[in-house]
Amino acid sequence: MAACYQRFDPAAYLQYNYTPPRADFERKDSIVPWKLACLHRAFNEGDVTGELLVDVGSGPTLYQVLSGCEVFNKVLLTDFLEVNRQELRHWLQDEGCNLDWTPYLQHVCKLEGRRPSAWTEKAAKLRQVITDILPIDVHRPQPMALDALPSSGADCLVSCFCLESVSPDLAAFTRALGHIGRLLRPGGHLLLIGALGESYYFGGPGVKIPVVPLNEAQVCESLKESGYTLIRLEVYTLPQDMRVGVDDVTGVFFAKAKKD
Repeated sequence: MAACYQRFDPAAYLQYNYTPPRADFERKDSIVPWKLACLHRAFNEGDVTGELLVDVGSGPTLYQVLSGCEVFNKVLLTDFLEVNRQELRHWLQDEGCNLDWTPYLQHVCKLEGRRPSAWTEKAAKLRQVITDILPIDVHRPQPMALDALPSSGADCLVSCFCLESVSPDLAAFTRALGHIGRLLRPGGHLLLIGALGESYYFGGPGVKIPVVPLNEAQVCESLKESGYTLIRLEVYTLPQDMRVGVDDVTGVFFAKAKKD
């Protein structure tokens, strides 16, 4: 799997997945607003609390922590690839990056009942609470450096489109869920977003990356096997015009779970 990612292109990946039609904030059925709404609800139900949020396999994206940064005082971003960590550092240091995150920040401000112009405050808050951008390997029993987290573990993990797209098969996906669980304190929450029915995606021009095609039942079973109690599973089905040829995904799941 590591070899598949050697030619991963953050700019192309962002263009494929995080611009319209997949990121059309005027459309109720667009995939990105659906993901942001799921995360907003999960972070605002009152049970996901604590000090430290870890984003597992951030890729070159930030949307997954835009709601969480209002709940947690510390946010750690992580990724296996240095090119993705570099992309995130560019945003963090306000040096310009390959996607303008302003519409995302504005949309989440609206979800929070704030005026869209509050996006600058949200961006400042996010830069303040992101304490580091670190390497991770979800296939190692200890995915991060031992001193990366407090000994008690993180209070919450969020992970979006990571595990199924870096695992060669379902067994490896399930093992990876168990590995990242070791980063989480008992009773801590996992917010997991992933692809359903996807066998590949393009990580750049001509860079075809294999994915474990999952269904809802497999997601539920893998979570249970890996020591989580499922609180809620939501499913989004891609409209035909969202199937833009950069992958063969048919749907997306959102799971809110708690570590046993």
